[in-house]
Amino acid sequence: MLEGATDMAEETRQDRTSLLEVSGLHAYYGESHVLHGSSFVVPEGEVVTLLGRNGAGKTTTLRSIMGMVRDRRGSIRFGDRELINLTSNRIASLGIGYCPEERGIFASLDVEENLMLPPTVAAGGMSLDEIYALFPNLKERRRSSGTKLSGGEQQMLAIGRILRTGARLLLLDEPTEGLAPVIVQQIHDVISQLKEKDFTILLVEQNYHFAATVADRHFIMENGRVAEEVRKNELEEKQDIIDTYLGV
Repeated sequence: MLEGATDMAEETRQDRTSLLEVSGLHAYYGESHVLHGSSFVVPEGEVVTLLGRNGAGKTTTLRSIMGMVRDRRGSIRFGDRELINLTSNRIASLGIGYCPEERGIFASLDVEENLMLPPTVAAGGMSLDEIYALFPNLKERRRSSGTKLSGGEQQMLAIGRILRTGARLLLLDEPTEGLAPVIVQQIHDVISQLKEKDFTILLVEQNYHFAATVADRHFIMENGRVAEEVRKNELEEKQDIIDTYLGV
């Protein structure tokens, strides 16, 4: 269904400037070919989701963008920079913040030490006070070690940590996975606030109903490539297609 990748990219360019453009991306883990020519664009200032069933290639896509999958081919452009041959630390220094599903909280450090750990990559990063305003729980627990935080608090900390760096593009991998509904709502509110502040977010999410409430557009992945683009105003008319791919 994707003879469409180039057409989708062109159509998006006409709407808004694309901050990230992935074209013909292939990725491998050893002999396992995981991504098969995936293509999509992330317009500046939008929240964009990668949807799909388990094994569709969503997390591998984020890891490939960050240079964590070394055997990758194709094109990944961030602004005017090609990322495909850059290392992870160089990619991060250009202004991409990655929040993995496992969160990566340092258990031996307290909340504030975790927040202060990543280097600043650009002006405009949030101050500690701004992060604490977004996540009041973190302010209350700022002297608590990573081992004493709930799953929801760890997720807030993982997001807060990349907000301080000044990253222009946030990659969030399954931020609502395993969280109670009240925490999911808090994450929803935070993403909505970040969108209002003109952050650009690429979100991998299994929870379609959550994704539908926060994103401007969705790219549905199947078998390692983008099979369908659904914009926010097309959700109702393309619901049958979404149900087919996701089984919702």
